[in-house]
Amino acid sequence: MAISPFQKTRAEYQPQAPSCLQDLQQLQSRFASMQPQLSADAKTASALGELFPHTFKQTERGLIEFGAFGDSAKNPGEARALHVGVVLSGGPAPGGHNVIWGIVDAIRSLSPRGRVTGFRGGPAGILANDAMQLSADSVQPYRNSGGFDLLGTSRSKIDTPEKLAKCRSVLEGLELDALVIIGGDDSNTNAAVLAEYLVGVGSAVTVIGVPKTIDGDMQNALVETTFGFDSAVRVYAELVSNISRDTLSGRKYYHFVRLMGRAASHITMEVALQTQPTIALIAEEVAAKKQTLYAIVTQIAEVVKERADQGKHYGVILVPEGIIEFIPEMRALISELNQIIAEHHEYLASLSGFTEQSEYLHRKLSRDTSYTFSGLPIDIQRQLLMDRDPHGNVALSRIETEKLLIELLVSHLNEEKAEGRYRGNFGYQHHFLGYEGRCAAPTNFDANYAYSLGRTAAALASTRATGYMAVVRNLSNNKAEWQACGVPLLAMMTLEQRGGTTKPVIKKTLVDLDGPAFQYFAEQRKSWVHADDFRYAGPIQYFGPLALTDRIPLSLALQHGGSPLTNW
Repeated sequence: MAISPFQKTRAEYQPQAPSCLQDLQQLQSRFASMQPQLSADAKTASALGELFPHTFKQTERGLIEFGAFGDSAKNPGEARALHVGVVLSGGPAPGGHNVIWGIVDAIRSLSPRGRVTGFRGGPAGILANDAMQLSADSVQPYRNSGGFDLLGTSRSKIDTPEKLAKCRSVLEGLELDALVIIGGDDSNTNAAVLAEYLVGVGSAVTVIGVPKTIDGDMQNALVETTFGFDSAVRVYAELVSNISRDTLSGRKYYHFVRLMGRAASHITMEVALQTQPTIALIAEEVAAKKQTLYAIVTQIAEVVKERADQGKHYGVILVPEGIIEFIPEMRALISELNQIIAEHHEYLASLSGFTEQSEYLHRKLSRDTSYTFSGLPIDIQRQLLMDRDPHGNVALSRIETEKLLIELLVSHLNEEKAEGRYRGNFGYQHHFLGYEGRCAAPTNFDANYAYSLGRTAAALASTRATGYMAVVRNLSNNKAEWQACGVPLLAMMTLEQRGGTTKPVIKKTLVDLDGPAFQYFAEQRKSWVHADDFRYAGPIQYFGPLALTDRIPLSLALQHGGSPLTNW
């Protein structure tokens, strides 16, 4: 493997785990009350209890805490040799390799004869029994590196009786004590299903989840953030800062920047806090205010006009990737399209291209949604009809929402100019920042956090816990004070309609409009509209003063009562 001087130097960084995870041989565990409770309403809880009869009772026991609690607490550091499997699932996120490193180090610490087996290619690698032994030597080149290339990944699922039975056969054939699934909400939902299945068939293999996603949509009162979020956001913040500097230099373009975040706007809000753009749209706020597409365009147009009156014909506008699904009339349109596509997919496939499909769908759509569809630019109409995900639904992540807003703004401003209400020039550029952030070398925060999650997962494996997520809390405190624990996966579960059936899923967490982070953002953005008060985040700093290298996300600091001025 060819490595750069950066890779060589970065690999030498030793992550810092919390004090409670330092000596795993002396580590103790205990059950503790989940505060605050995340339990679903009584009806949902009852339904989950029926779906998960063997593991739902864990939600009543509470979370598992690790630390030094005295002789009465259970010591998980058993002398026997543990054999733990690990699999990466879903899209990459900075820090995944450090989770594996933490597991390998912890298992070796618990028992010199302990082993770690990695499955190549994600969950599909389990079904194919495509496994490799992981050791300190094999993990060494990947320490503190981005990507998931040590093992590879996929979005395949183990969700049918046949796949579950095959998975059991492979895991037991390898004589695994535990399987650690590193992934997002869908992957951890899969972990909960697999844990329930294995208990139900009498298997001794336990299943543990680790929270991963750059989108940040798994954070809740018990999971403060996911690994990878900080690193990805810092990459995007640097690029937005560079665009802001270019904006201020040329003073002739509005830069529309679409940011990753299909289901929530955590990335957009955090990047906005770090860079202070002219405008940052928050999808959850659009939904709460029931803003139409026209209302959003008008809102942006008013800012453009006001700035033009100041002689400013430039700015930076951040757009969350998933905002289109939060706009009421677009949400209705997408829902109808998905239903029609599902019911008539064979006939639609027989039609020759966009024009025939469009004509057919217009006849099937309700009057209001047909009107909405007709008013969209042709390119967006094509994306809604021709781009579909593996389930046949509209592929929302491929819809170029920033271009949609630009096209509608051009039309709106041309009308305003013709009628004497706008005296500016509207030049524009568009950008999409997505894959650029998924495989960055993790920040110190993510390197430390992911490594600690790996050690926590190993500690859970040693307790024979199953159906738990490895969690590290108190992240706004000094690293030594971070708290390692296991949270029942079912405590985060809800029921949703997917594909016409009710399915258990780990609920995605949206931006809390009443939370301190959004409230701070909402207050600060008032001055950003006119002041050109752009903030220059700069690149991720891996070496240097702690104020640069070890800062935490602003939204995380604000969420826990901190001041952003002490972190930035």
